[in-house]
Amino acid sequence: MKLSVIVSFLIISSVETTLAQNSYVKLGQQALMDGDFKAAVVQLEKACLIDSTNANALYMLGYSYYHSENYKKSIVVYNKEIAINPGDAMAYYYRARSKCYLGKDNQISTAEKEKYLVGAIFDLTKAISIEPNATKYQTRGIAYREYGIFKLQTAIQPYDRVRGINSFKASINDLQKVLADNPGRTDIEMLIDQSKQKLDEALAHH
Repeated sequence: MKLSVIVSFLIISSVETTLAQNSYVKLGQQALMDGDFKAAVVQLEKACLIDSTNANALYMLGYSYYHSENYKKSIVVYNKEIAINPGDAMAYYYRARSKCYLGKDNQISTAEKEKYLVGAIFDLTKAISIEPNATKYQTRGIAYREYGIFKLQTAIQPYDRVRGINSFKASINDLQKVLADNPGRTDIEMLIDQSKQKLDEALAHH
């Protein structure tokens, strides 16, 4: 076979592969926009199988997994997307949200809970450093509170009163930032009160 024929064949194959991937991406995007996340997963998995370096397809797949409540797969996909596009604040945000949900799972070990809860705070801190906004601060404020509650559970180890108290303080700080920019938000006021109550309980407990 002549070299020119081989080159032509490779170019055609490459074009066909690109067209197939674009088709799956478009179908996945449409399903995502329609709110049919399970259908989006089917199409976007095919797109990422053809090209595992398409950051846009990976982001949408991670997002679709998240909304399908498949949090572990969402994290795996966002790990890949962040490796390609480390400046994507929303990828860190949704990876954090997935970790928050997994951190509440009572079927997992204490060590795994710790890993997910700390990982969520880390990811939210990264997302805030790239693109700060009220939603991210609010989510991190809630994550800090959840971690504080976790560290103060005397029935499990490691119990850590100091870290628990510091987490409640960090929670209040984040939520007060949101309230300062959005005065009158009663939902945020309620969240602050909840964190303050937990802090008071922790300080009163010796």
